[in-house]
Amino acid sequence: MRPTIATIHLDALRHNLEVARRKAGRARVMAMLKANAYGHGLLACASALAQADGFGVIELDAALELRNSGWRKPILLLDGYYESREIRTFFDHDLTPTLHCQEQIDMLSAFPASGRLDVFLKINSGMNRLGFDVAVVPAVLEQLRAIRCVSRIVFMTHFGCADGERGIGFQTDRLAHIAVTPDAWSMANSAALMAHPQAGDDIVRPGIMLYGSTPLEGQSADMLDLAPAMTLESRIIGVQTLSRGEVVGYGATYQCPAPMRIGIVACGYGDGYPRHAGTGAPVGVDGRIAKTVGRISMDKLAIDITHLPDARVGTRVELWGKNVSVDRVAEHAGTSGYELLSAVTARVPRVTSDTGPRDTYRPAIATYCH
Repeated sequence: MRPTIATIHLDALRHNLEVARRKAGRARVMAMLKANAYGHGLLACASALAQADGFGVIELDAALELRNSGWRKPILLLDGYYESREIRTFFDHDLTPTLHCQEQIDMLSAFPASGRLDVFLKINSGMNRLGFDVAVVPAVLEQLRAIRCVSRIVFMTHFGCADGERGIGFQTDRLAHIAVTPDAWSMANSAALMAHPQAGDDIVRPGIMLYGSTPLEGQSADMLDLAPAMTLESRIIGVQTLSRGEVVGYGATYQCPAPMRIGIVACGYGDGYPRHAGTGAPVGVDGRIAKTVGRISMDKLAIDITHLPDARVGTRVELWGKNVSVDRVAEHAGTSGYELLSAVTARVPRVTSDTGPRDTYRPAIATYCH
């Protein structure tokens, strides 16, 4: 069996949820499980995050997977529905849509509903991605309250700069001009929850922090008391002893500056490791740091083990996890921990780790599996 494995640490997920709860105060915590729980596995993470007050997903298939597995918690669809024919599924399975455009409201108004739905009304407070302009919110709220099938209305927005110097002030200033009152507010993502816990939410929506990656610029996950929920690891499957001047990998982009021992690791961009990482990305080998050399291949990558005489075929290599943070790898690759975690592919088995028995599963090949 190919040795590339992603170990999902259920105890870390629970710990990170408790960190979110402490920051949230009295607000309810809706755990984000979008993109197959950021690549960690939908159902395993739902079980570990069972103490959350609800779940948030993008994909309707993921919401149905949760419902069919017995979850009765509120489930928020962050993009709502895309077509009017999907609305029946929201009623049949008690799902909560996000409404971010007039077309969605028109679809709901025309739908022959026999039940009632809670809805989240998305407000564009300055990120300019989805949502209604602040100026039209009172009229939209009045329109929603006239639709008989609409029950509770939650105002929501998304902070685009909560992780940096600009912060949330320019967006909350816009929201302050809204003169109408919803049933509840939902604003804070992971970055806002950690950096601006005073935002005044009724419902917070932590995502990346639950999986142990930092949501804040300049602050590591360790500094925020977040534990990594995934360890991606493989093994050395070949060793090359090279002379000065020899090259490594596609395109001969790396030339040995001195005699070197190179370990070939069974992991590549076909597993979700970033192809653009190139030379210098950190990995963990027997408790010590080694670096990648040359281009990342689809199924393999090369590491410098010259300084690790005990490293050989079969030696375990941590691509990211408890010893080498995913954020550290992401920084070298010029990307984010969000991207790396959610990009781990379906061919990588996920192995759950906890104080109890271990279990192995593979993510289902479905629209929500990335």
